[in-house]
Amino acid sequence: MRIAFAVPAPLDAVSGGYAYDRRILAGLRELGHEIRLEEMPGRHPLPDDTAEEAARAVLGRLSEREVLVVDGLSLPSFAPLAGEPAMGNAIGLIHHPTALETGFPETEREALRERERALFPRLARLVTTSPLTADRLAPEFGADPARIGTVEPGTDPAPRAKGSGGPGCAILAVGALVPRKGHDVLLRALGRLTDIEWKLTIAGGERDPVHACGLRALTEELGIAARVTFAGEVGDEALEALFAATDLFASASHWEGYGMAVAEALAHGLPLAITAGGALADLAPRDAAVICAPGDANSLSRAMRRPIYDAGLREAMSEAAWRAGQRLPRWTDRAEGFAREIEAALPERRP
Repeated sequence: MRIAFAVPAPLDAVSGGYAYDRRILAGLRELGHEIRLEEMPGRHPLPDDTAEEAARAVLGRLSEREVLVVDGLSLPSFAPLAGEPAMGNAIGLIHHPTALETGFPETEREALRERERALFPRLARLVTTSPLTADRLAPEFGADPARIGTVEPGTDPAPRAKGSGGPGCAILAVGALVPRKGHDVLLRALGRLTDIEWKLTIAGGERDPVHACGLRALTEELGIAARVTFAGEVGDEALEALFAATDLFASASHWEGYGMAVAEALAHGLPLAITAGGALADLAPRDAAVICAPGDANSLSRAMRRPIYDAGLREAMSEAAWRAGQRLPRWTDRAEGFAREIEAALPERRP
């Protein structure tokens, strides 16, 4: 197949969604499919004029033999073009609907919802990264259930984490500094546990500088600034080193379409302290995790106390996490599944 793949620029941005895109594209190329990348400028997901002009340009460059796949983060910029015939043949890759993004004003979320409701029913197929996301697209966004498929992310085999070796508990959180990731909830939870020994590293870029500044101010307010390290965006080797020296992985996300960082933690055999945000609760085995409601810092704090304090409990949770990590899907067959989803949408288009 000839595939035109549209994504907000740049594709090499650090996030789980972009990592998924890169791995799928690499796999499709290995399978012999021809990929033409469209990195779209402008503001996404709530598009500005530049983003909408980029969407028009993408359609203008599309050849008759190409299949258009659009990453969900850039899909709202195509809303003014929803009635174009090319959009009826397009595939949307939905990590999670942008209207569900925490941190946007309600007016912006509603604007995104209107755009996604206009687009989702018109596309040839929607490919989600989790069954949970797939289940929401028909009732909430009017998508045709027969046109929805799922290709979950893969994970790479990983060495089992050795832990920090103490003293105390080394906690790792991975995710961009944006409201949806709930880092403020995690900080407030840990701020109640200053009577036990722990340290936290947050690995993630400052996608929302105002929110990032507020997180740093919150550590000062809670009196835990000396215990918290903001590591920023880290490369693969640095992230691997962080996983290796971690005792407990934490995510207080309000919503995740899948939760690639949590899957990576399981692949390293790390016990989890997470919120049931989106697909996270489905991903985490109960004997490897403590799980609380999204946004509930008090419950998360109470749940985290024992695994932070009790190294024996963490060891038992780690065993369960390691077993679960070995059962996770691998990247080796993910591109094949994605190609099948495209072919299901456009059976008349063959390589």
